[in-house]
Amino acid sequence: MTSFFTSSIGKKVVMAVTGVALLGFVVGHMIGNLQAFMGPEVFNGYAAALRKFPALLWGVRIALLTVTLLHVWAAWSLTRMNRAARPLGYREVESRASTYASRTMRWSGVLVLLFVVYHLLHLTFGVKAVHPQFVHGDAYHNFVTGFQNPAVSLFYVVAMLALGLHLWHGAWSFMQSLGLNHPRYNRLRNGFATLVTAVVVLANISFPLAVLAGVIREPVPVAARR
Repeated sequence: MTSFFTSSIGKKVVMAVTGVALLGFVVGHMIGNLQAFMGPEVFNGYAAALRKFPALLWGVRIALLTVTLLHVWAAWSLTRMNRAARPLGYREVESRASTYASRTMRWSGVLVLLFVVYHLLHLTFGVKAVHPQFVHGDAYHNFVTGFQNPAVSLFYVVAMLALGLHLWHGAWSFMQSLGLNHPRYNRLRNGFATLVTAVVVLANISFPLAVLAGVIREPVPVAARR
């Protein structure tokens, strides 16, 4: 078992399996956030339902942290193995044969990881230095006021584009790592990766843009309507 995890094949399998788990979380998180378009009651109800079982919520968070650490470890280990095994003379050949997404995987991964840390401080834990208007228990308010800052929204959009590069190559390659590598399936793999990436990126980018455009906004108080 130890030899499996120290081998490049084992590390690729770890990266593929953890990548699938993280992809599932990203899609689920996106679906949950889409409820912001349905108004504060629905979105706050969704957030309250997540907090209803704190033991389960923290169990999921710990599991996600573990999966993320394993994913980062596998990526770092494979990068070190590749650098040790690949002569410098092959660098130009590799660039010609690879895609831009594959060549920037480690950089897009680092940017996404930094974004995740910021996102947790911004909209999950509500650190005042990061989100001064954060109100515990009012997820919709935090969502709207958080994205009303153009700099925050711009960072979010850039991070989502980096996530898109990472997702596209990851979704395409994890099937190869799990043995689904055949000319008959390659077009399906490419279509799956493109579809998932497009849906996730476009949906996530729509959140800050909708807030900045006023499509998603805080409700006007009853007294202010009179």
